[in-house]
Amino acid sequence: MAELAYRTDRRIAAGEYIDLLGRSTLGARRPIDRPDVIAGALEGSDVVVTAWDGPLLVGAARAITDFHLHCYLADLCVDESYQRQGIGLELQRVLRSLLGPLCKLKLSAAPAAAEYYPRVGYERNDRAWELPPGRPLA
Repeated sequence: MAELAYRTDRRIAAGEYIDLLGRSTLGARRPIDRPDVIAGALEGSDVVVTAWDGPLLVGAARAITDFHLHCYLADLCVDESYQRQGIGLELQRVLRSLLGPLCKLKLSAAPAAAEYYPRVGYERNDRAWELPPGRPLA
């Protein structure tokens, strides 16, 4: 493996992202059979940090942020054959370098990744809430 390149200057196509999701554990929790939804998610993202091994996309961090107070890390995915090499951590470092000094990085962890985030510095927040799709507000 050559030295990886981390980029923030190249938007990726939905097909490229779907391919990466399929090679990562995140593919099981994203609608990879709906390229229109994935394309919309990419288009609506404020930041997409990517990791490349030559021409191969091996990792991505997709975020929605105001850059000053809050940044939601919507997706963090690394090709399974490239995991445990620090790629996910470096994607987060690059993302964080783009944020202001008071900006909090927030995420919802997949069950399999729940032990990872405290090890790299995240704190649990038990006050987070979500409204599932289709559920009306009372």
